Amino acid sequence: MEKQKKGVRLDHISKIYTDPKTGKEFYAVQDTTLDIEPGSFVTLLGPSGCGKTTTLRMIAGFESPDEGDIYLGDENINALTPNKRDTAMVFQSYALLPHINVFDNVAYGLKIRKLPKEEIHERVMNILKLVEMDGMESRMTNQLSGGQQQRVALARALVIEPSVLLFDEPLSNLDAKLRVTMRTEIRKIQQKVGITAIYVTHDQSEAMSISDKIIIMSQGRVEQIGTPREIYYHPSSRFVADFIGEANFLDAKVKSVNGEKAVIDVVGQELEVNNFAHAAPGEDATLVIRPEGATLAEQGLLEATVSLSTFMGSYQYYEVMVGNMMIQITDYNPVNRRIYEVGEKAYLDFDPKGVYILSAG
Repeated sequence: MEKQKKGVRLDHISKIYTDPKTGKEFYAVQDTTLDIEPGSFVTLLGPSGCGKTTTLRMIAGFESPDEGDIYLGDENINALTPNKRDTAMVFQSYALLPHINVFDNVAYGLKIRKLPKEEIHERVMNILKLVEMDGMESRMTNQLSGGQQQRVALARALVIEPSVLLFDEPLSNLDAKLRVTMRTEIRKIQQKVGITAIYVTHDQSEAMSISDKIIIMSQGRVEQIGTPREIYYHPSSRFVADFIGEANFLDAKVKSVNGEKAVIDVVGQELEVNNFAHAAPGEDATLVIRPEGATLAEQGLLEATVSLSTFMGSYQYYEVMVGNMMIQITDYNPVNRRIYEVGEKAYLDFDPKGVYILSAG
C-alpha cells in the first residue's frame, strides 16, 4: 500500500532568542504561517539571519516554537522529539559516519528501527540504485567525492521513507558545477518518489530551478510566497525584487490609474505600466526593470548616457545613466546589434507591458 503523502502547516509560529551581548530578546522567526502542500517541493529563501534555518529546525524538532503550532498532516507535532517525527534531514555537512561503509551509513536508521535484516538489505540496495550509488555500498565514506557523499546522505534520509524530507543548504560545500548537477538530481528524485520536500538555501538560482514554490523570508518574517515565475515577475516589495535576480529601480510619480495599469512620470517621460502595487494617483512609486528586459537603441523611451560597456560573451553588459539614476542592461546575443561605447548617448528601450511599479515606501 502506498504511503499517504503529508503536508506541513505552520500556524503563527515564533521563535525568540536572547542576544548574549545585550541580554535583550529578539524574534528569529515571528508570527509565521505556512501551508506546504503534500508532495510539493518548497524552498525557504533569504539572506543570512532571515529565519529560514530556524524555521526548518523547528519543523525537524531540533528547536521548539515559543509561540504557535506545527502540524504534519493533521497531527500537531510540537511535543514530538525529532526521532518521533515522520521527517528526515539532509545536512549541509552530510553528517556521515566515517568508521562504517556506505551500506551501513544508509542502513543506520533502519537498524535503529529494528527492521528484519532481509528488508534492510532490499531497501538499502533499492535506494542506492535510485541515487545512482549502486555498486559502491562497500566503500568507506572518506573514499567518496563530495557529490557522492551527498548522494549517500540523501539515500540515508530517503530509506526510512519519511513523509517530509528536509534539506539544510545541502549543496553549499560543493563546487559550482557540481551544485548545478546535484540540485537537478535532487529534484528528479523528489519527483520520482513524490515526497514533500522543504529546502533551505540563500542561493536564488538554486531556489528558482528546483522549487514548486518559494517562500522569501526577511528579518524573521515571510515577505512573499509564490511560484518562481510569480516571485520573479510579480515581486510584492522592493526587497523581493532586489533579492531575486537583478533589478533596476527608477523613481516615478503616478499620474493616473486605470485598473491594473498606471500612467507614471519618469524623468519627465510619461509611460503606461503595470500597477501591481495598486498605487494611487499622486503617489511616489518605483519603476522596476529587469536588466534583461531593456536594450539600448537609436530611439526609445528614456534618454540615457553609457557609463560602462563590457562584452561578456553571450551578452553585452551596460551601465547607463538615466537622469541621475544608474541602470544595468544585459543585452543578450548582441552579435548583430550595434555596440554602444562609454560616453555615447542612446535611448533605453523596453516594453512598458513587461515592467511594473511598486510602492515607493
